Amino acid sequence: MKTKLPEGLTQDVPQTPWGKVLLATPVIMTVIATLLAGLASSEMTRAQYDRAYGAQLQSKAGDQWAYFQAKKIRSAMQRNSFEVLDATTEIRPLEDPALAKVAVPVPPVLDPAVAAALQAIESQRPETEIAALLAPVAVPALVTALQASKDAALAFDAAMAPAAQAFERLEKALPPRDRAAARDLTAAKMRHNSVRYDSEARLNQTVANLYELQVRKANVSAERHHRRSGKFFFGMLAAQAAVIVSTFAVAARKRNFLWSLAAVAGGAAIVFAVYVYLRV
Repeated sequence: MKTKLPEGLTQDVPQTPWGKVLLATPVIMTVIATLLAGLASSEMTRAQYDRAYGAQLQSKAGDQWAYFQAKKIRSAMQRNSFEVLDATTEIRPLEDPALAKVAVPVPPVLDPAVAAALQAIESQRPETEIAALLAPVAVPALVTALQASKDAALAFDAAMAPAAQAFERLEKALPPRDRAAARDLTAAKMRHNSVRYDSEARLNQTVANLYELQVRKANVSAERHHRRSGKFFFGMLAAQAAVIVSTFAVAARKRNFLWSLAAVAGGAAIVFAVYVYLRV
């Protein structure tokens, strides 16, 4: 659709380069204002998306913290029970190759920048320090680190499988009414479960902290898009002001009532927008 100014208005404008600029300015500024309005809306939409994504990540982090707490409690209960049993009765170690060596979780290999941010959040450093360490970290690096941590947890579960199978085999081969053997087996399981739950809790803690880093990254991105949206909005207002001023400049020559009325309406819109920004 082609925009054309009224002939009665254009005839009063001098046919000079400056006059042509004057006639084109309202149209150009209108296009710019429309583009800036679209950019402001787009940035605000992206900010809302990042906020929603951060909330989802926070929920996943909460699940990992719940696992961490549950396994820490289980580890403490198993350890306390073993210590009570060890202090009150004589316990003999079980002779089984699968139980001779306790599996140790292998920490994932992380990007140095991710590892530094992770160390900062585990050490409960100030938010400003965490944000500074997290700034150069790309989102794909955090996703890769999170997957590596989950793989480490799965590898630890696989490494603990032989011990679980050994306990199951020993329970089936347990002589009936042999209380001493049953007590030794129970004590061994308590000690084993204490170590296992404690190791799994540390793995869950790492995964939870990586989710926390992703939450912070999403919030930083949301804040950035929110600021950009505000700046685009103010740019749109400036472009609309330019439309109003240029319209006044053209309309003043002919005293065109409709163009003057449109300029007044634009000025009222700007005053209202300022009022909403400052008061609402």
